[in-house]
Amino acid sequence: MRALIIDDSKAMRSILGRMLRGLDFEVVEAANGREALERLKGLGKVDLALVDWNMPEMNGFDFVRAVRAEHMYDGVLLMMVTTETEVDNVVRALAAGANEYVMKPFTQEVILEKLQIFGMAGS
Repeated sequence: MRALIIDDSKAMRSILGRMLRGLDFEVVEAANGREALERLKGLGKVDLALVDWNMPEMNGFDFVRAVRAEHMYDGVLLMMVTTETEVDNVVRALAAGANEYVMKPFTQEVILEKLQIFGMAGS
């Protein structure tokens, strides 16, 4: 399986990447939504995208809306992983097409639990 990690924090991309590689994901990284859209175009198939909200150039919410506007990406599961804790933002992200929402700080167990819900990790 292939995962795209989208976060302007190199440290956060590294932490999430290590987790996912440990679950046998191929990991691709992007520092913002615009870069992530370019990566998607070049990669073909991506199974999962972990998306931060607050990033320069294109934020995570706009990335989710852009991905959901393109039917070729219908199969991509989108998980927001962000410090945005406002209930309104959670609702907006899910309404825009995010499949799950994880608030930072998080534990590896929380990410694993979400991946299990998606059927992407064993129990």
